[in-house]
Amino acid sequence: MKIGIIGAGNIGGNLTRRLTALGHEVAVANSRGPATLTALAEETGATPVPVEEAARGAEVVVVTVPLKAVPDLPENLFAGAAEGVAVIDTGNYYPQQRDGRIAAIEDEGLTESRWTARQLGHTVIKAFNGTYAQDLLDRHRPAGAPDRIAVPVAGDDEAAKAKVRALIDELGFDTVDAGGLDDSWRQQPDTPVYGLRGDAEAVQKALAEASPERKPEFRA
Repeated sequence: MKIGIIGAGNIGGNLTRRLTALGHEVAVANSRGPATLTALAEETGATPVPVEEAARGAEVVVVTVPLKAVPDLPENLFAGAAEGVAVIDTGNYYPQQRDGRIAAIEDEGLTESRWTARQLGHTVIKAFNGTYAQDLLDRHRPAGAPDRIAVPVAGDDEAAKAKVRALIDELGFDTVDAGGLDDSWRQQPDTPVYGLRGDAEAVQKALAEASPERKPEFRA
C-alpha cells in the first residue's frame, strides 16, 4: 500500500519504521524539508518528499503534526491522493503547553479531530493520539496474543475507518470502534483511555467512563 506520513517526530518516525518494515511504500515529509529526512530514509527505505507531495497516490495519509501547525498545511493537500484516501489524525490539543487558544475548540466545543478535519478540508480518522511512540516499536503483537494492546479509532467515514483498522491490525494492535468524530472527545488528552495500555475490553470500558468536561489544565 502507498502511504504518506506528514510529520516525522516520534509517532511519524516510528510509523515510518514499522510500515516500511511491513513492506508498504512510504513517503514521509516534515516542515523542514526532505533534506532533513535523509537519515530516516536511509534507515527505513522511505522516500522523503515535500509536504505538498506526501499524499500523491496514497491510499492512507497520516497527519501527525502539532495541532497549531495544521492550518499551515498546503491547500488541496489530498488532491492527488488515491480515491477514497483515509486520513489518520494523531493530533492532540495542548493549549497551555504548545498550541495556544483555538476558539472553535474552546468556544464551539468542536472535538480536536472535527476541527482538524475542517482545517484540512477532508474528513479524518482519529487514531494513535494516545499511543506511546515507543510502543509502536516494542509492543506490537500477533493477533490473538494475550498481551496485545488495543487502540481506539474514531471517524465518520466507515470505509476509511475499516481501512485504518485493518492497517492497525497489521501493525500488531487490536482496535476498538470509538464512534464518529463527534464522539472522539472520549480519547482526547486526560481521558481514561489516553495512554492506556489495555486490551479491547479495557479500552471499551475506558471510553465509556470518559467525561466531556475539559479540566482547567487542558483549556487555554
